Amino acid sequence: MSFRIAVIAVVLAALAGAWWLLQSLGMPADLSPDTLAKWLGSKGSTGPLLLMLLMMIAVVVGPIPTLPVSATAGLAFGILWGTAIAATGALLGALSAFWIARCLGREAICNRFPDNPVLARDGSQRFLTIAVLLTRLIPVFSFALISYAAGVTAIKAWRFAIATLIGMLPMTVVFAGLGNTFKLNPVLTVLAGVAILIVMVWLPWSISRHPGSRLARWLKLNQ
Repeated sequence: MSFRIAVIAVVLAALAGAWWLLQSLGMPADLSPDTLAKWLGSKGSTGPLLLMLLMMIAVVVGPIPTLPVSATAGLAFGILWGTAIAATGALLGALSAFWIARCLGREAICNRFPDNPVLARDGSQRFLTIAVLLTRLIPVFSFALISYAAGVTAIKAWRFAIATLIGMLPMTVVFAGLGNTFKLNPVLTVLAGVAILIVMVWLPWSISRHPGSRLARWLKLNQ
């Protein structure tokens, strides 16, 4: 219990310190891409580091949307550098959330679900990697929530990092390139999200009914 309290205290202190730093450097209250891009451009060589810090806070805290920050990166630093900076900040934030969840909840989940093919210590790495990759592709899923949820599963950190980076790159490039002029179709986004959820629910159920199938053996969900 004392370890968990220490982890929470360190995380809160780090977030508070990072937010204080951004505020002390004059970060505008208006977090629109245009306003943020002008502020970051005025900070010279420290601008990319400040944007990565803002992206990390957005991922770890959750309510702050990450896609507008990606749009800001594109407006401030161009599509190539903007994509690289936004992706780096998002990946660092995702890994931070991942390890917070792993330190706080992984052991309890293992004890509670010792035989679960996803949550157990020897859970399916392939299934979890695919699940993270697919949920990263569709912005309807909370970036922070997926990171925290992955932290309490069996997925290895390097697999989580690779799936996160590959999955988020397409939309990061789009928003960095088109900025705040790009609008997601809400109906198509929700439909894509629902489709992925259906696949994620159906796949384990189907494999549980056919544990000897080729797909079950490949995903290693029947072990």
